[in-house]
Amino acid sequence: MEYSEAQKNTISQAQIDMFLATHGKKFATFQLMQIKDELPKLTEEQYRMLLAADFKDPMMMLIISLVVGVLGIDRFMLGDTALGVIKLLSCGGLYVWMIIDWFLIQDRTKEYNYNLLLNIINGVQY
Repeated sequence: MEYSEAQKNTISQAQIDMFLATHGKKFATFQLMQIKDELPKLTEEQYRMLLAADFKDPMMMLIISLVVGVLGIDRFMLGDTALGVIKLLSCGGLYVWMIIDWFLIQDRTKEYNYNLLLNIINGVQY
């Protein structure tokens, strides 16, 4: 059985299932349906880039935010450099901003992961 060039370059259902099993908790539930639709369109090269991507674990980000959130490290890790500096200089926004981030950091992490995935799918260098 001979495959066309397009079929050789797309990923298999097993690879899709493996990615979702490994990284599913790093995305919001409503995003998983969109991801399931987009993954079969990926080439092998995009899939390798996806596996090498640094997806953040939302639970780990919550722990980091609880421990060193006053220093803005959680914001730095999500690429919010300007907000991280402001949070650092203001001692976590006089601790108010830090406490608010405790409730928002997991959703922001999932949004960061989804945007990273979309950048890989669309061929944007990260």
